[in-house]
Amino acid sequence: MTNKVQNDLPENYDELKKEANRTSSWRARFDAVEELGQYKHSKVIDVLTNRMNNDPVFKVQEAAYRQLKNLGEDVEKPKQTKFDIIKGTSKILLRIKKSLPADHSYEEFKEKLKKMRLDVFDAYEGEKGGEFDKWLEAEWASLLKK
Repeated sequence: MTNKVQNDLPENYDELKKEANRTSSWRARFDAVEELGQYKHSKVIDVLTNRMNNDPVFKVQEAAYRQLKNLGEDVEKPKQTKFDIIKGTSKILLRIKKSLPADHSYEEFKEKLKKMRLDVFDAYEGEKGGEFDKWLEAEWASLLKK
């Protein structure tokens, strides 16, 4: 990757666009945003704007914002959400908990979430970073009381 902005579409634009919209991997979206930011083209700006405004992971939103600014776009910095980054997360977690045996472990819960809702797992893992396990275990523990 070069630091020089190019005024045409990258040869692998379709692939990068697909990666930028991959719901199961915030890292793939992040990497695609970083690479797309090297090209000043209306289609690229559309993809970056969409990620900045709609990505559930704030790190991806910030990367898209930074790339758009580098391309000279007049955009407002996204604000980090304080609520569920994916609507209905607590209901999703409760449904997964109820689908497991009563004496299931946190690890079993975590694995089932990853298998059933990789989009939710991935978004929160990206958002929470190193605090993800601590957060998920606290959510799981609070569900045990319900």
